[in-house]
Formats: sequence, structure tokens, C-alpha cells
Amino acid sequence: MATTSAVWREVRVLRHCVNLQQTRRRFSESGEKGWFRSLFVHKVEARKDAHSNLLSKTETSSLFKMQFHNVKPECLDAYNKLEVEVQNKLHHDQDYPCEVVGSWNTWYGEQDQAVHLWRYRGGYPALTECLDKLNNNKEYKEFRQERAKMLISRQNQLLLEFSFWNEPLPRPGPSIYEMRSYRLKPGTMIEWGNHWARAIKYRQENNEAVGGFFSQIGDLYVVHHLWAYKDLQSREETRNAAWLKEGWDSTVYYTVPLIRSMESRIMIPTQSSPLQ
Repeated sequence: MATTSAVWREVRVLRHCVNLQQTRRRFSESGEKGWFRSLFVHKVEARKDAHSNLLSKTETSSLFKMQFHNVKPECLDAYNKLEVEVQNKLHHDQDYPCEVVGSWNTWYGEQDQAVHLWRYRGGYPALTECLDKLNNNKEYKEFRQERAKMLISRQNQLLLEFSFWNEPLPRPGPSIYEMRSYRLKPGTMIEWGNHWARAIKYRQENNEAVGGFFSQIGDLYVVHHLWAYKDLQSREETRNAAWLKEGWDSTVYYTVPLIRSMESRIMIPTQSSPLQ
């Protein structure tokens, strides 16, 4: 009996070895399908277009510029007055293919900060035309020199708007604005857009959705969502109400892993901002 058991153990060992050899051969038959290679290589379907074309409102051909100006605390009032004067001239001058979408001072978030959103109808050619004209504008050069004395630092980004978001049109106030900025993991913009294209319907009932943008030049894979509320209490109630709608929790669940970092600014419109 012991001899028979020993024989069967040897048979099982031999079968195991044969199966292992066959498995190894299957894994090594193709370099593309090899077991070791499959740990590191994943087949990626080639995209037929850039994500900027897939996600943006190509029919409007609008380019947006977001400016962040960190102002010396003692200069903020003087800065606002100077900025309003120059903005109004550019905004209403038909010779310049640009317009102010909104201007704000940060209330909660980084302090003594001004944020400006510009639209260039006609895309990059309109931006180039505008910059060329401003470089030859003596009055604007003097304004920049005066403004430089008031600034600690400044930054800008060129943006496109998501096709599924509301168009950022002028609106009466009074309102406070929240800009939620998301820095996404590279390669996740399409996935972000797919989720938010479905989710935006949950946040449009109270007319709080102002605009959604993603960066093209500057910090990349950055998304800005712009919201308007009557006050902070209204913001709290509106955001809480979204969680009562079926499907909103799924949006949060699937988009949170795409985010590297996020930031919220509560902003107050300046006197001349079209978004009040």
C-alpha cells in the first residue's frame, strides 16, 4: 500500500511538472502576450483626435485666459481702480478681439489676490492679434509699468471651455463665486470629461453652474469649475442637495481617483465684472 501511495505521489509530481512546462511555453510563445511583459504593457487604443477637440466647444473657436495676480496688501484698492479703467477700455474697444468674462478678488483662499477671466473670440489668432496691438499701445505699456509696482507675483493660463458646461454669460448679482480648481493625473482628462458630461445636470437647477474650463498652456491637466451662489449658506444648501440626487455619488466616486490636488476659492466680483 505504501508503495502504491509513493507511485501516485510521483505521478502527481510529474503531471505538475508537465503542466508547468506547458504553461511556461504558452506564456513565452508570443512576446506581446508573454506573462512577464503583460505585467508592464497594456494595449492602448489610438485616439483619433486630441482631447482638446473632443472636449471643447469647437464651434465657438473661443480661447480663454485666466490671470492670477497676487497684490501687495496695501495696494489692492489702487490696483482694482487701475485694472477697472484699463479693462473697460479694452472690453469696449471693437478693435481688440477680447472681452472680460469676469474679474474677482479672492475672499477665502489666497488673500489679496485678483483673478481675471478673458475670452478671445477667434482662438489663438485673436490672442496674437490682441497681444501685437497691446505691445504697440503706449498707454497700455504705462499701465503695465504702474501695475508692476503693486504686484508680488502673477501667473496666467490659456484655457478651453468644456462643451457640456454652461456658456459663461454676464449675469446680475449680487453673487459670490466659487472657483474649484482640480489638478488631474496626466492622461485622465477624457475620463474626467465623460463623467462630468453626465454629472453637470445635477448642478444646473439653481443656475449655479457658470463655466467649466481646462488648461492648454501653463499648468497642464488643470480644470476650473466656476459656480455662483447667493451667499455661503446658499452654497452649502445647494451642494448638500446634490447628494440627494441619484447618480451624483457615482460621479464623485469615479472622479476623485483622477485628482492629484484640488483648491477652492471664494471670490467677490469687482465693480466692473460682467459676472456680478
